[in-house]
Amino acid sequence: MTKFAKSNEAVVMGALYAGCELYFGYPITPASEIAHGAAKWFPMLGRTFVQAECETASINMMFGAAGAGKLCMTATSGPGFSLMQEGISYLAGAELPAVIVDVNRAGPGLGNVYPEQSDYNPAVKGGGHGSYQTFTLAPASAQEMFDLTVKAFEMAAKWRTPAVVFADGLQGQMMESVTLPGEEKTPPDFSEWAAQGIPETRGNLVKSIFLDAAAQEEFNRHLQEKYARMKSDAIGEAYMADDAEVLFVAFGISSRIARTAVEELRRDGVKAGLFRPVTLNPFPAVELAKAAKGRKLIAISLDAGQFADDVRMHLVKCGVAEEAAALSTLGHMGGIVVTVDEAVAKAKEVAA
Repeated sequence: MTKFAKSNEAVVMGALYAGCELYFGYPITPASEIAHGAAKWFPMLGRTFVQAECETASINMMFGAAGAGKLCMTATSGPGFSLMQEGISYLAGAELPAVIVDVNRAGPGLGNVYPEQSDYNPAVKGGGHGSYQTFTLAPASAQEMFDLTVKAFEMAAKWRTPAVVFADGLQGQMMESVTLPGEEKTPPDFSEWAAQGIPETRGNLVKSIFLDAAAQEEFNRHLQEKYARMKSDAIGEAYMADDAEVLFVAFGISSRIARTAVEELRRDGVKAGLFRPVTLNPFPAVELAKAAKGRKLIAISLDAGQFADDVRMHLVKCGVAEEAAALSTLGHMGGIVVTVDEAVAKAKEVAA
């Protein structure tokens, strides 16, 4: 079945198909349609929707639900995502699966409701306290807002960690065709570790506190080993990169602009290509390095260079230091989106 839907609504559809049982949230532009859709469809399908009094409440409600072994989610934008950071750290520290959708808006502060990708560091690096990570996915279409929301639930359950669907205000508001699968997924059984109030789970303890320093360090080492294994699920996508002389590196809405620029540049005789990280964490560093070797690189993002800094770091770690040093950047802030014409002009400048 195919529906013409707003991307924010596609998130709710994806959550329902993934088997999500509870939604806790507080509406905020440009993510409000996710809460609106959940308020309408979750109760219709026998699921639970709770409008919390604020974002801090919603993320802590998720801790309780996830600790009881229930698939749950919330959605927000920059200011709300900031308020959730402590709760996300608690979820990671207790190794609880949960999904948070962040539809980026311009900042800092209240900013405005236009698109940015400037929540990159708190989403990808773990913006709360402690050495934790989230599994972060970056959709580039309404279809991927559906597909990667489903994937986020799968990865959250597999790795017992919070997962972030990282979008932006332009993506959230655009409407496209979304193809839905035939069957919903069955929620996984978490009774092995969850505290579900039944005799079988009486011995399970959900916590993130270790009063002994050595025990705390041992637990942190366990987390880092888990995050290292998580790299096996990194996803990257190359487009016309095999013979490219100039390679764009971009994600989300910026990657769609870059893809169109690649096609226009090819028509003009410039061998351009695109590498898109679909997962921002774990980052597909090996695939990026392979695509980038020997090419001139341009990172496109709607931030102050946070994404470009990450690209450089991953390239250097993978032994592609010369290309990292020569990396060019193109971006805007404040809610202004990079245009195809700007990307084409930048690529021709770099190629020359």
